[in-house]
Amino acid sequence: MTGPLTTGIATLCNEIVTTVSSDAGQHVRQISNRLHDPLRVAVAGRLKAGKSTLVNALIGRRVAPTAAGECTRVVTRFRYGPADRIDVVTRDGARHSLPLDEDGMVPARLGVPAARIAYVDVALTTDRLRDLTVVDTPGLSSTDTAGSARAEAAVGIDDDSAGEVAAAEAVVYVFTQAVRADDVRALEAFHTASARLATSPINAIGVLAKVDTLVGGPQDPWPVAGPLAVEQAGLLARTVGDVVPVAGLLAETAESGRLTGSDRDALAKLAVLPAADLSLLLTSADLFRSRPAPVGRDQRERLLTRLDLYGVGFSCAQLAADPRLSTGELVRRLAAASGLARLSATVDQTFRWRSDAIKAGWALTRLERLSRHGLQRRDSETVRDALEAALRDPAYHRLRLLDAAQRAATGTVTLPGDWEQELIRLATSDDPRWILRLPQAGDGELATAAVAAAGRWRAYAVDGAGPAQARIAQVAHRGFQLLAQEVRRCAT
Repeated sequence: MTGPLTTGIATLCNEIVTTVSSDAGQHVRQISNRLHDPLRVAVAGRLKAGKSTLVNALIGRRVAPTAAGECTRVVTRFRYGPADRIDVVTRDGARHSLPLDEDGMVPARLGVPAARIAYVDVALTTDRLRDLTVVDTPGLSSTDTAGSARAEAAVGIDDDSAGEVAAAEAVVYVFTQAVRADDVRALEAFHTASARLATSPINAIGVLAKVDTLVGGPQDPWPVAGPLAVEQAGLLARTVGDVVPVAGLLAETAESGRLTGSDRDALAKLAVLPAADLSLLLTSADLFRSRPAPVGRDQRERLLTRLDLYGVGFSCAQLAADPRLSTGELVRRLAAASGLARLSATVDQTFRWRSDAIKAGWALTRLERLSRHGLQRRDSETVRDALEAALRDPAYHRLRLLDAAQRAATGTVTLPGDWEQELIRLATSDDPRWILRLPQAGDGELATAAVAAAGRWRAYAVDGAGPAQARIAQVAHRGFQLLAQEVRRCAT
């Protein structure tokens, strides 16, 4: 999956390889090879936050184990492949193949001690993974210093097992409830451990998971979940671009096809109970399991594992209103109630359609670091000179914009809020109507608006900005000039 920016950086890498030593060339070639892979997204968060459940919902298959076990203590990468396959990759580079278990999931026991495992490589014939590789990370724990140290090692501090996470270009942070002090510490532990990701609002989003448990029982959680997500987004504005509320269990059940016709029929039997009886039954999981009901206890336990109390209550309400509701339609309504559609749209907007810029920025950062560390002086100078020459080309100005937007978004350089958002739009999109917030504008109006924006940034650079702000403003000024030229060129 490549775009104009990644194609250009790949060409640059190929040119560098021909002029440096074989050792330096190998490092550059590795960077180039990654540009052709799907965008890699790491899913991270505290222990028991619902990361693996969310991974399953995003993939559309229940393949990542959600119960504590060997496989939840190691990094697991889910990528597209021509056949389903599991390889346990140990720290010495050896690969040990395993089949999926009888339920189609990664087996609970991996056959290799967790301490020896670098990562688990899972290839799946799932179309959703054709342009997105999902990395499920071990849970973070920050209840004490030792816990934080373990969390950092789990997600990327130690070089033996950290490669997969450190190579991700984007991150999804998973939370539950409101952001607490220990949640923030856990996020800081991940941020420190994954510093090479350069996480920012440009390539990171948050997920408020398990929203169905916020209010308890079958009550509608969304009046609480919406404001909580907005509050979290404000608290974490420098870390994530948005916080999306999701009922992860409902999303997993709906997307992976876990609700069957017999489940629908069991829910229909519960739906015709007197309102008082059903309300009492749904008061708690214990009462749901133990109270007399027209559905057997094994079936009720199965419903809890797939829907929990909110999902059961929601389904019963849908079936009570329309007794002829089909299984497929009920599943569609559960999916809509889960909030997954908004998350998928946010992933598309934040990651997929920005992937060319994100991946190019990732490669540029690694080439710059390579030129500063780990190479002989002559090779370092060659890489640095090639980068500087490339970035003078207007076609590569997007990379300067991305770097400027990253600095602004992370708070390294402070800009007024509206200016920061305008810079991020300019850096991460090539749609002038979206960048300029003129969805109905014609080419002439767009060109005029781009010129005006360039003038604003130029004026800000020479009057009112500090030195660091002025450098970013000059980059934005040039970016809007190029945007105006491109609009005019397309209009002719």
